[in-house]
Parts: sequence; structure tokens; C-alpha cells
Amino acid sequence: MQNSEIVLVGGSGKTGGRIMKRLEERGLAVRAASRSSARPFDWEERSTWRGALEGASSAYVAFQPDLSVAWAAEAIGALARVAMECHLDHIVLLSGRGEEGAQRSEAALKASGIGHTILRASWFCQNFSEGAFLEEILAGRLQLPAGEIKEPFIDAEDIADAAVAALTDPSHRNRTYELTGPRALTFREAVAEIAAASGRPIEYEQVSMAEFTAGLAAAGLPRGLIDLLEELFGQVLDGRNSGTMSGVTDILGRPATDFSHYARRTAATGIWSA
Repeated sequence: MQNSEIVLVGGSGKTGGRIMKRLEERGLAVRAASRSSARPFDWEERSTWRGALEGASSAYVAFQPDLSVAWAAEAIGALARVAMECHLDHIVLLSGRGEEGAQRSEAALKASGIGHTILRASWFCQNFSEGAFLEEILAGRLQLPAGEIKEPFIDAEDIADAAVAALTDPSHRNRTYELTGPRALTFREAVAEIAAASGRPIEYEQVSMAEFTAGLAAAGLPRGLIDLLEELFGQVLDGRNSGTMSGVTDILGRPATDFSHYARRTAATGIWSA
């Protein structure tokens, strides 16, 4: 493994950059594969896949836009077959908890016959600091169609550590790990912890799905993304994923990072400063 190249499909995302840094610090050969990389990779341009994968022995795969989209499972299966033709023998797939589309994609990966590790992750803590919720957090009010259902938010740093372990330790092959934080919170509770850590007044307001999607449309988001968010909030956040799991401890031998630690660490960077 020390002399093998690892390719990160989706290497510019929340997890990919973190994984890249960790692998480089270990002195491992690693490269990102995205639309903007030297050897570009585009999920919707399959002619790019082979060139992006050739020369690697294993890959980390973060699908875009989300494994819940209708064509994801077929794409994952097709990618796995191309990977095997390029002599890769292992794919680490970032998956989601409680999503039927994600489960279909997992099944397609397994059916391909390639060695695999599946990392099923709950909602990222970093959605509040690097993603969709940041603008509203900075404005002092986050509005979402989520009530008292709790979610065990997972720190992307933990996901990156788990991915590195899966990519470098053969004992994790052909296994599935459910990665969650050690404690489940409602979105209101999460926002309250961010407010306390940042020292800023930040409110949470539950809105109807209709209000939520209308706001997204007014902000200019494409219809496909709005439909995806409507599905995630309307189906996945129904309590099915509220339970915490031991995946982080199982793969890393340490506890998962608590949301409060994430909030304090992130507040110290100044990202939530007004």
C-alpha cells in the first residue's frame, strides 16, 4: 500500500480535502479527481472516468449531488466496473444513513465484486460552517423544516480519519461502518450550541416545507437541488436516523467527536464572527 496511488473522487469536497491532507502527511501517493483536476472527473461525462482512475490501486468515492438521486446506483456500479478494468481493487464509498438511494448504491458497489468499505455518515456538523446553512447562521437565524427530530451530527474530521483507516488498513475491507456523533441533537439544540460557542445571538425557526422550498426557489437554487433537499428533510429526518452508532469507535478505536467540541473548535477560527 505504501507505494500505491490513491485517487479521491470528489477530492475537493468537505471530506476529500481532509483525506488528501492526512494521506499526504503519511507520505502516500494521492491525487484528487474532480471537474477541475489535472485529470478531470465528471459524474455526467463517463468518458472522463477511465483517465481519472488509471494508475491508482484504490479510490475514495463521494458521489455528487447525492446518492439519493435516481441514477446514482447505476453510476456507482458502472464506476466500480471501470475501476476494476483499471486494476483498482478497493473502493471506499461515502454513503448516507437511511436513504433508499444510498442503499441501492451500496448494493451496486457490492455486486460489482470489487473490494469495498462503506462509510454511512449522518448529517455533517460542517453543514453549519462550510455548507448550506452558513449564510443563515451568519445572518443570525437558521430556518429549516425540521422540528424536534434529533440527528447525531458527525464531524467531517472523523469521517476523514475513518476513510484514511479504510484506505490504508486491509482489515476494513468488505465492511460497513455507520458513522455518527456520540449524541443526537435537534437542529434547534445544535444552533443553540453554536450561538453559545460563538458568543452571538443565533435563532432557529422551524418553517413549513412549502415555505422552505419557496425560499430556496427565490434564492435561485435549481429545481433539482430543491427537490433533493425536500426529499432529505421530508423523508430522512423522520427519526429513523436518530440513534447513535459505534462506527467511529469500531474503525478508529476512539470516541466520535461531540458536537460541542466541533462548535468550540469552529468558533475559535472566527468563521461565525459577524
